[in-house]
Amino acid sequence: MYNAITRSQLFVLDQDQALDFYVNKLGLEVSADIDLGFMRWLTVCVPADPSREILLELPGPPAMDPSTAEQVGEVVAKGAGGGWLCISTDDAQATFETLRGRGVDITDDPSPKPYGVDFGIRDPFGNAIRIGQLFEPDA
Repeated sequence: MYNAITRSQLFVLDQDQALDFYVNKLGLEVSADIDLGFMRWLTVCVPADPSREILLELPGPPAMDPSTAEQVGEVVAKGAGGGWLCISTDDAQATFETLRGRGVDITDDPSPKPYGVDFGIRDPFGNAIRIGQLFEPDA
């Protein structure tokens, strides 16, 4: 019935700031940056996997009215917007050191988990991001 999840979405409060963070700090690349008139369609992806995009969306039309957008913006600004992302890497420790050197907000250091080694960061809007070096599943 389904083939893949190709897009997901995070609310951001400033798309230019989000673009700078996700591209220049995290190392993702722009998939699309299109002015649709009623909204800016801004997506990023992992360079090795352009088939999965993350929409960096401002709260507002067409999905919500201005009052609701204001409320969502307030919740996002508190870091309680519910956005969450997990990115895999071949070397969690090296990625951690790179991101720390770039001034990324680290929420917890790399540590072993049952599924691999991962650590947490937060984007400028409070969205939680886990970056992990995952174990190969047993055959």
